[in-house]
Amino acid sequence: MLARVHPTVRVTRLLPGVVLAACAALTAAASAVPAASAVPAASAAPAMSAAPAASAASSATGPAGVGAKSAAIEVAATGRLLWSRGLNTERPMASITKVMTALVVIRAGEENRKITVPSAVVNYVREWDASNAGLRPGDKLTAGQLLYGLLLPSGADAAYALAEAYGPGLTAFIAKMNAAARLLGMTRTHFSNFDGLPWPAPYSNYSTAANLLTMGRVAMQSPLFRSIVDQRSYRITAGPGHHAYLWRNLDPLLGYYPGAIGIKPGYTGAAGQCLLFEATRNGYSFIGVTLHSPGSITDLNRADATRILNWAFGLRS
Repeated sequence: MLARVHPTVRVTRLLPGVVLAACAALTAAASAVPAASAVPAASAAPAMSAAPAASAASSATGPAGVGAKSAAIEVAATGRLLWSRGLNTERPMASITKVMTALVVIRAGEENRKITVPSAVVNYVREWDASNAGLRPGDKLTAGQLLYGLLLPSGADAAYALAEAYGPGLTAFIAKMNAAARLLGMTRTHFSNFDGLPWPAPYSNYSTAANLLTMGRVAMQSPLFRSIVDQRSYRITAGPGHHAYLWRNLDPLLGYYPGAIGIKPGYTGAAGQCLLFEATRNGYSFIGVTLHSPGSITDLNRADATRILNWAFGLRS
């Protein structure tokens, strides 16, 4: 089955930035809104919007050898688009979905809120053979600790526990994710679940490179989110009410690409290898994304992101 592709590629309007704290409408119901413009442009921003990607066509002299079906890179500080491919083509984004899961939780607050791991996470992980944090049902962990389990080992069990608690309930939480996407101007994004697994269908959970750059830019403006995704590992010692845990970051660029500071990898058969990433060197920061790069679940593809980042940093040399 081919990825969801529109015969006419349309450019999403990305919205200008405001303070992250203005996010009261996260409880709104979910729906996807079609893009209306064929030319990228800035527009007035509602709450929780990010700085726009500038009106920039794909560069004719972009990075060579990139295998991703969709990819893009922008200047992190301004949102100025430097290069793209398939910028507005809707594709499944696998576990990059968990970035929005984290954003909804972070904006709700209560980082120290205690959450009991529901017993349903065991069968959920088993049913989907999903990446997980090895959570033990009945353990009581804080929302902040579960965010590490969500973002580092890409725990579908952590996503389930957070969605159940913060919805409250899975359906209500997914509605909040879609409401948040609308507030960010992510008009070609639809969340059908909270973790990027292929349910209820392989292509029901989708976004675009343009929309994911917006989401990544907003997420990295959160000090809590930024500090989590930059960690190579996170350990919880056993204590009253919970077991010990050690979670390692699955991001293939951390510890490999100089200056890499996150953000989130993902993989499903429909999505292929996906990576939302940021790197900083010599005062320059770039955010990029690759969707449906070559590779398998056991063969993490860092080559596309490496080529794109090398090209972008080369522009500054």
